[in-house]
Amino acid sequence: MESILITGASGFIGSFIVEEALGRGMDVWAGVRASSSRDYLRQPGLNFLELDFAHPERLRTQLAAHKEAHGAFDYVLHCAGVTKCIDKADFDRVNHVQTCCFIDTLRSLDMVPRQFIFISTLSVFGPIHEQTYEPIRETDTPQPNTAYGISKLKAEQYLQSLTDFPYVIYRPTGVYGPREKDYFLMMKSIRNHVDVAAGFRRQDLTFVYVRDIVQAVFLGMEKGVTRRAYFLADGKVYPSRTFSDLIQKELGNPLVIRLKFPLIVLKVVSLLAEFWAKQRGTTSTLNSDKYRIMKQRNWQCDITPAIKELGYHPQYDLERGVKETVSWYKQEGWL
Repeated sequence: MESILITGASGFIGSFIVEEALGRGMDVWAGVRASSSRDYLRQPGLNFLELDFAHPERLRTQLAAHKEAHGAFDYVLHCAGVTKCIDKADFDRVNHVQTCCFIDTLRSLDMVPRQFIFISTLSVFGPIHEQTYEPIRETDTPQPNTAYGISKLKAEQYLQSLTDFPYVIYRPTGVYGPREKDYFLMMKSIRNHVDVAAGFRRQDLTFVYVRDIVQAVFLGMEKGVTRRAYFLADGKVYPSRTFSDLIQKELGNPLVIRLKFPLIVLKVVSLLAEFWAKQRGTTSTLNSDKYRIMKQRNWQCDITPAIKELGYHPQYDLERGVKETVSWYKQEGWL
């Protein structure tokens, strides 16, 4: 039985990967914090391993104890990280420094897996080809402009600097699906008859349904690829309004007031929301990083390498994915 450690297992993407790994009969270890929610980790046969990434010596002790009792892992999937922070320095501390420490600990304990799978983001490339709307390709030079994207890029660069380390990096575009909370706020807003758009210039958006990320991850395991990075999207490009139109349709076509604001207005609102949240010691959905994401006009990316090398074929276009997602939110009482 092949073993896999999934860090960030209690999160949105991680919990779906846990489900698939269990369905494949793997020996699955959910890497969690002591405080992590286990709402979506109640499957029989699932093992838990508490990992303290914030304290390197404790992390080393935890991994060493696991190795002594159960051996090393065949696969490690690192999904743990942060997407919102009160202090922007925490993006680097968690997504970059702690990832490097985790990798170094695995290496020093002779626990290097067959694959170290790193869930990154399209945001590591930032706003490029903004005038031509060409797809972002792996040969392009990354120019991240968000604290989140910069922290993920630095972790990627560390992985790529290690000779013979068997990494596989996945860079999904906008990820949505059941359990996701950011796009859910948009659905909630549309249910309440309001939709807000950013800017007046053309914006090309791309999306990937969470189950298609899972598909790619396990295809990569089956193919045994290493030292590669792949963009993940559903293969289509959407005008900026398509997502909200589909949500409106699945909600029964409620009356929606559509507001489109100049980017400068959204910038001011985002900065004020971020400042106010910081004063209260919380995070805000609207913040300077979110503004830069809304400002970016070109989110196209080239998934050809994933198709050719992994046999990746997205099963969900946006219409099917939104339908399934909204249905889940309704069943769970979120909407």
